[in-house]
Amino acid sequence: MAGGLKITLEFGGGAELLFGNSKKHEVTLPTCDKPWTIRNLLPWIKDNLLKERPELFLQGETVRPGILVLVNDADWELLGQLDYEIEAKDTILFISTLHGG
Repeated sequence: MAGGLKITLEFGGGAELLFGNSKKHEVTLPTCDKPWTIRNLLPWIKDNLLKERPELFLQGETVRPGILVLVNDADWELLGQLDYEIEAKDTILFISTLHGG
């Protein structure tokens, strides 16, 4: 895949506050020997996009409970969660369902 894998990452429901208050990120993932999965995307997001408080976004090797993950508007639970193989032009949306009050 010459030039890497181009995808869109979106953050909502307050999760965008952890990413410099930016809801949408057009990114190019570096070329890799094996397919990109959400499992190896999450550490990349932490290292390259996350601005503060990683504990509010990640728990272990996955997202925290209360963060809904959609891949091209489909729930990631239907697509294999961490093992979903990311494809060019995918849109991956992380929505925090946790709200203070």
